[in-house]
Amino acid sequence: MSQWWEYPALPRGPGERAILKAKAICGGGRTGRLAKPAGPRRSLQLRGAPTLRALTWTFAPTPTSAPAPPAMDSAARDKMQPALPSGPEWPEQERAEQLARGAALKWASGIFYRPEQLARLGQYRSREVQRTCSLEARIKSVVQSYLEGVKTGVRQLAWALEAVQGAREALGQAHVLLQGMAEAAQTLEPLREQVVQHKQLQAMSHLLPRLRAVPAALAHTQTLIDAQRLLEAYVSLWELEQLQEETWAPLGGLELPVFEGLGPLAEALGQAVEAAAGAAGRLAREDPALLVAAMRVAEVDAGRTTSLEQAARDWRQRCLRALQEGLERIHFGTPLQPGPGALAEWLEALRVALPAELAAAEALVAPCCPPHYNVVRLWAHTLHSGLRRCLQQLLEGPQLEAADAFTLLHWALHVYLGPEMMGSLELGPEADVSDLEPLLTLENIEQLETIFVAKVQASVAQWLQKALDGDVAEWGREQEPDTDPSGFYHSPMPAIVLQILEENIRVTRMVSESLQRRVHGMALSELSAFLRSFSDALIRFSRDHLRGEATAPHYVPYLLATLNHQSALSSSVSVLQPDWVAPGALAPVEAALDELQRRICLLVLEALLAELQPLFAALPSRRWLSSPELLDDVCERTASFCQDFRHVRDPAVQLLLAEAERTVVLQYLRALMQGRLVCRGADERTQAAERLRHDAAQLRELFLGLGLEESVQCAPVLLALRELVNLRDPTLLGLEVAGLRQQFPDVSEDHVSALLDLRGDVSREQRLAALSSLQAGPQPSPPAGGRALFSLVPAPAPPLSSCLPSGSCA
Repeated sequence: MSQWWEYPALPRGPGERAILKAKAICGGGRTGRLAKPAGPRRSLQLRGAPTLRALTWTFAPTPTSAPAPPAMDSAARDKMQPALPSGPEWPEQERAEQLARGAALKWASGIFYRPEQLARLGQYRSREVQRTCSLEARIKSVVQSYLEGVKTGVRQLAWALEAVQGAREALGQAHVLLQGMAEAAQTLEPLREQVVQHKQLQAMSHLLPRLRAVPAALAHTQTLIDAQRLLEAYVSLWELEQLQEETWAPLGGLELPVFEGLGPLAEALGQAVEAAAGAAGRLAREDPALLVAAMRVAEVDAGRTTSLEQAARDWRQRCLRALQEGLERIHFGTPLQPGPGALAEWLEALRVALPAELAAAEALVAPCCPPHYNVVRLWAHTLHSGLRRCLQQLLEGPQLEAADAFTLLHWALHVYLGPEMMGSLELGPEADVSDLEPLLTLENIEQLETIFVAKVQASVAQWLQKALDGDVAEWGREQEPDTDPSGFYHSPMPAIVLQILEENIRVTRMVSESLQRRVHGMALSELSAFLRSFSDALIRFSRDHLRGEATAPHYVPYLLATLNHQSALSSSVSVLQPDWVAPGALAPVEAALDELQRRICLLVLEALLAELQPLFAALPSRRWLSSPELLDDVCERTASFCQDFRHVRDPAVQLLLAEAERTVVLQYLRALMQGRLVCRGADERTQAAERLRHDAAQLRELFLGLGLEESVQCAPVLLALRELVNLRDPTLLGLEVAGLRQQFPDVSEDHVSALLDLRGDVSREQRLAALSSLQAGPQPSPPAGGRALFSLVPAPAPPLSSCLPSGSCA
């Protein structure tokens, strides 16, 4: 079913399709139809008609039951009529007509190509004429319908314009009327003011007798405040404020000059209440009625409401704040804070005062205050916060001394919360401060521990240096070192050193484990530094003595005395290792003590060598083979030197004797290896072997007499050398050398060669055979507990003539 805007369907032949195609090209691609309007306001555009121009109308649908429009004059109607657009024709009109004519000619030439079809030309012409007339009639009908709709829309717009104009005129008239009413209201404003003034005068006439009494009431209230009759003063003030409130509303918020003194009067009463609260502790003992009155005034005023536009008086909070400030001022005011060196006395005073203050608050102040004030809890929190703030200020000031830092740490960590102070059983549960933050923060504790350790370390270092300086000053004395009742060299220095360190460690147990660990580490560090200083002092003492710059009359005895000091420190250093210290903590100190012992022994042995070296210069020799005088001198000098060893305590004396015996044997071996003696025959070899046996026995007896155990002596090495020298058959030297190597793994080819040179009867082949036995067999391991001998004895290198390419010199 076609729409109202569509053309009716017509029969179409080949010619029709060509014509319609041409019209579609001219009409924007639509054949036989008009463009459908897109909304209430539609535009119609017609294209393709040979004799029509483009027409566009704006229209509105015609209402079915609209009222009759008012009559319009002809000029307005002509003005409202739509006008056809003027201007040049469509630019594509001519082209469209050409295309249409071309299409029609093409169709006609196709239809009438044959002569027999020309007879039907009239029929086609009449049919096209009819179709054209029908189309023109339809177009005229549609255009007429659109024109009528446009005409109706124009009339409706005209009606709307007239209605808007009428509403505008009505609004203008209403505006004029409102302006007139506003002017009339302004004329009534003086009358309104008169009415307000009349009402105020009427109210003033009723309140005038009471207002006349206000100045006297203000003076009376001030008198009551000065007399500390706070309840009566508050009642009088309340009555005055009620009168002010009664006059405020009728007067429209007008403030009368008579009430100007009411604000300062209320502030004076508030200050009196606050002052009474600030002195609550004293008033609870001397005048509890005044304290109760102040609390009641603050509580009554807290529940009062007023219609006046004034700030609320928060007297309850002012009382609580005054209670806290007064309590802090009593115990932690600026004049009461401790000065330098007075911290211990101040803390002791607080230990007595704070529990007494809490007990007084529980017994006296709490009954005078409302229950919701929680006076005891308030007292405890206030004292705690005030003390905490005071301690923070103290820590931010000049650095404390070690004693003050220790006292503060011990007091804050143990005394403050202990049973003798805040944890006292005499106090009620309300005074519990366990839920409060710590009195000292972790940073404060760290700061105090650092201060204490640093101060103590400086003091310990100073004391240890003084002890060392005092002992060093005695080394150059004309008399021997002091001895104890047992005859051992003795000095109080080791006991002083250990006592200083041990007491500092022990006293920190009263504070905390962390402080004890830090002081323990500091003590070990200072002891190590002291031992290094001790060793350096010994080196300077020995150097000055040997150079002759400061000769010590009793050089060796004082060295032996220091060895006793080292032994005392070694035996007593275990007191610095409590049970809680990890094993091995004393390892650095023990290593330093061992090094100190080695240093002292080395200095003593150097002194022994200085006396023995001239005696060993003549050994071995021909005289040595025939006479024991040379070794007798060595033994006599050694015995004389070691006589002072009896003043050295065990086990240091055994170590010293062992090192002295080893030193003598090493010097003996060194002399043998120098090659100063070569035996000329079997008799001299026998004498040399006998001398070695005799010397070994003599040295053994010497050191046994001095107290050295035989098991640790080194003199038996001479007996092993005796067997090598006394061997009758040189061909068996390889076996003897191998045996020597098993007993003394550090013997070298040079040492063996020097001993073979001493024999004087070893050929080159026998020497090589003996030396090759050193390389044969597995490398012997050093005996357990054995000490090096030959490796410390330099042997002269054999001459080049005795070296072969495969030998040790190659």
